[in-house]
Amino acid sequence: MPRPANPAGWQALRVAGRSRPRDARPVARRQWSSKKLQRHRDDYFEVRGLGRVFNAPIDVILSQHDVVQPDLVLVTNPGQISARGIEGPPQLMVDVPSPSTVTYDRATKSQRYAAPGVRHLWFLDPAGRRLQCFRLDGHTWRLVLEADGDQTVEHPDWHGLTIRLGDPWL
Repeated sequence: MPRPANPAGWQALRVAGRSRPRDARPVARRQWSSKKLQRHRDDYFEVRGLGRVFNAPIDVILSQHDVVQPDLVLVTNPGQISARGIEGPPQLMVDVPSPSTVTYDRATKSQRYAAPGVRHLWFLDPAGRRLQCFRLDGHTWRLVLEADGDQTVEHPDWHGLTIRLGDPWL
């Protein structure tokens, strides 16, 4: 059955059994930043045979009742890749929150990612020109890298993974 047109650009997003509105229209700055970051991750992870990088829209099936679509996903276990999407918690999920979802992404979604054991979570903020990288420590996210502006940094968990922040900004 076709989805009814919605001139406001809003659609329902099913989250943990409840519906909530979300802005379905991509914003140019967010799309550009996500694309540039994906290319950097491809160059590091895929070239070295460490994993596969996927960009939205791709379903990440965290549980039978919890499916998410982060902006970028790193899968290190090829057995998780199926016709339905990514089955189970990937190694890394990257969110590029829009102004309307930033609070939800940082609070609710980060808890949902931690519950099944996603190991790494990054937030890329194109408007603030900031990257924050978190590692799951038990059930708590620990900030392991924060950078902004045009800094070039190396991620502490992946030797040689250099992130040039000037690249993803539009």
